[in-house]
Amino acid sequence: MRGHDEDATNRDATNRDADDRRAYDKHAYDKHAYEPFAVTVDLAVLTLRAGALHVLLVERGQEPYAGRWALPGGFVLPDESAETAARRELAEETGLKDVSGLHLEQLRTYSEPGRDPRMRVVSVAFAALLPHAPEPTGGGDAAQACWQPYDDARPLAFDHDRILADAHDRVGAKFEYTCLATAFCPPEFTLGELQQVYETVWGTGLDRPNFRRKVLATPGFVEPVPGGARLTGGRGKPAALYRAGSATALHPPLLRPPREGRSA
Repeated sequence: MRGHDEDATNRDATNRDADDRRAYDKHAYDKHAYEPFAVTVDLAVLTLRAGALHVLLVERGQEPYAGRWALPGGFVLPDESAETAARRELAEETGLKDVSGLHLEQLRTYSEPGRDPRMRVVSVAFAALLPHAPEPTGGGDAAQACWQPYDDARPLAFDHDRILADAHDRVGAKFEYTCLATAFCPPEFTLGELQQVYETVWGTGLDRPNFRRKVLATPGFVEPVPGGARLTGGRGKPAALYRAGSATALHPPLLRPPREGRSA
């Protein structure tokens, strides 16, 4: 009797599997039932040059928007990730490859219909702030590439104005919680030079005594250079020199001034 019961149980299981397969086949996914769309990457790479914030741009060599400035980027190939595509496009369109200090951070996804006149395109955007940025060279489908002052960069092709603004805000936030600002200073710097970096990226002035107090009260942010000082103009005494400390994160954070413009 046990053998007959086992056979019946096995038949029931087989029948259930067959029913499940028929139900799956009936409601199977049909890829042709959906409109195809493309995935692209866009890169908002910022740096400091001559005391001003600059953004890396390319002149489009093809339609749409041929001759217009845009952020570097392009289509994600079937066999690569979004970050791999971002680094490839950066190298192809601007000549920047194996860049020391480049940290690409995924910003957000832009998926509004109609953002690209060719077809439905979803873009994964990346933001980066690059110290000691080299000169770019146009390549691929970019007619040329260059660093342009952030304040003069718009209007850009596609929805890149929005992406650039979002990236600027993200980079500004990183300055609140990390020691990234020291990477844009000389190996030995004054607190005034460090403050200038913050003011340039944040786009606002800071109260000098308050900034100095917060920087020196943050453990591991900066450390003094023994006996180091530098004349900074005027007739005052030379300013003390500092170097980057051992910390990577700021505790407490150095928060940006409110949008109303009050100093930090």
